[in-house]
Amino acid sequence: MYGPLDERLDDVDAFTTGTVGRPGQRTFFLQVRSGGARYDIKCEKVQVAAMADFLRNVLQDLPPAEDRPVDGAMELLPPHDDDFVLGQIALGYDPHADRLVVQLIEVGERDAVDDDEDDDDDDDDDGLDLDDESDDRARIRISITRSQATAFCAHADEVVAAGRPNCRWCGRPIDPDGHHCVRMN
Repeated sequence: MYGPLDERLDDVDAFTTGTVGRPGQRTFFLQVRSGGARYDIKCEKVQVAAMADFLRNVLQDLPPAEDRPVDGAMELLPPHDDDFVLGQIALGYDPHADRLVVQLIEVGERDAVDDDEDDDDDDDDDGLDLDDESDDRARIRISITRSQATAFCAHADEVVAAGRPNCRWCGRPIDPDGHHCVRMN
């Protein structure tokens, strides 16, 4: 690769999420498969949950999907290596193509700006220009069908919930090796 990854994929075979590792030490991935290409994007659990929530909200205003992705489309293939670590996410709907648009942008310096430095900025601009060519972060922009978005939401909910159970007294996650509950003596 000679420059940062910059892909626009209109026909996506699979858009899914999954984890590698045991509960408490899981690494989350988003995976995009299109034709012979496959992209593995390392991400956080909260990013997966937030994407599912947003997509679900958009889907509420649209007619229900008529078809379902093929069996196995939601399965995470073992990641070969992460193509990048996810920073910003842009989500939307293209009514002309009847597709949900997901743009995944690599974490970068813009994501790590100290809040104090931004206080004096009177600009109304949020600093995110999705088509900024001077920004050398990797990005993938995909268009997915309503059925792919619906399947992603359901699968993401399962993946997020499959982690460590929460303690019923303190609400903190219980590790497989045990748990020191601050509310129990």
